[in-house]
Amino acid sequence: MLTTKNKLRTFLGRFFQNLTIADDQDFFAQGLVNSLFAMQLVVFVEKEFGITVSDEDLDIDNFRTINAITSLIERKVASPTL
Repeated sequence: MLTTKNKLRTFLGRFFQNLTIADDQDFFAQGLVNSLFAMQLVVFVEKEFGITVSDEDLDIDNFRTINAITSLIERKVASPTL
C-alpha cells in the first residue's frame, strides 16, 4: 500500500519528469507549476483521498509542498467536516 507522500510523488512525477521533489520543496515558488496544474492537483487530492477541498482550503500554502499537502489530507481525513 502506497503512503500519502508516495501517492503524491507518483502524481507529481507525471508533471516533473526527471526531477526529484523533496518533501519540503516549494514547487510553486520555484515556478514549476501553473494555475492549470494547481487545479489538477486539487482534483487529484479530492479523488485519490476521498476528501472535499473547501474554498477555505484553497490557500496556496496548503499545496506548496508534499508536506503541506499531506498535512491538509490528514486534517481532512481526521475531521471530514473541516
